Amino acid sequence: MNFAQYMNEWLYGDDGYYTSFKNIGKEGDFYTAVSSSRFFGASIANFLLKLISQDESKANGVLVEIGAHRGYLICDMIQWIYTVNPTLIQTLRFAIIEKHPRLIEEQKAYIYSRFGDDVKVEHFGSISEIKTNYAFVVSNEIFDAFGCELYMDGKIATVENDVISWIPAPNDMIELGKKHHLTKGEIAVGYEEFASEFKNLPKCDFVSFDYGEKYIRNDFSIRIYKEHKTYPLFDENIKLKDFFGNSDITYDVNFAHVIEAFEANSFHLKTFETQARALISFGIIDILEQFARIATQERYISEADKIKTLISPTIMGDKFKMIHLSKD
Repeated sequence: MNFAQYMNEWLYGDDGYYTSFKNIGKEGDFYTAVSSSRFFGASIANFLLKLISQDESKANGVLVEIGAHRGYLICDMIQWIYTVNPTLIQTLRFAIIEKHPRLIEEQKAYIYSRFGDDVKVEHFGSISEIKTNYAFVVSNEIFDAFGCELYMDGKIATVENDVISWIPAPNDMIELGKKHHLTKGEIAVGYEEFASEFKNLPKCDFVSFDYGEKYIRNDFSIRIYKEHKTYPLFDENIKLKDFFGNSDITYDVNFAHVIEAFEANSFHLKTFETQARALISFGIIDILEQFARIATQERYISEADKIKTLISPTIMGDKFKMIHLSKD
């Protein structure tokens, strides 16, 4: 099978890595910005509040998270919205895009533990199912979880019995490689279909965080994460069957490909910048200062350290990027 099919089975098959709840953080295979600090979600919610202040009609829209894991991010956003402007809880709708029943049940349980019956979060299988005049859509680390083809000098990887080999690439893959000046690396599969699911939304702001660059680097970045250790896919000392389905597999995002897919569906790029710059512009430092006025010194220091993880150039701050795409 082609590598994209193999990767999809690895992550989303019947016993795939993402088809059941996985711990993220110290007890899991990796950390994310969401697991690092609740201020991550609060700062994105702060940005949504700014957009609503500029266009009050957006107060009647839907806040949507895609790839919600257990629901931490959307809950952190709802909590901050309630703290700043409780009336918006009555006008905004909240939704999660999730296809796997087991994850939906995990998410419902966690949301109830945070808000009881006071907040309703709807579940949909696709963004195309949501009917609204405006949606603010947020995601964290979803584009690196799309299946990808491995491309090198006009050939693509195939996998048989967990062993990689190479065959001539189809013409459309070769043309895509030429278009992006790619001779060696990953070509994501599914960005175009995903972006097309947004076409029925009259207005939308889509904010997403992921690791990668706006331009390709002509090298393989694909790697496996297990118990906070990184294994390059082409490491001759590893056996793929030992990791298949029980570990994460990912690669650096080519954001130019993401932008191209969304621009073909009436979106335009508003902002592309590092996670550090984005969170600071969203007001994460101001939120921390507000927290300092009500928290103990010990709690303030603890939260400040977590925020350093999010914005430090040597940790997450520069490696992760924020992309804001808008349709109006």
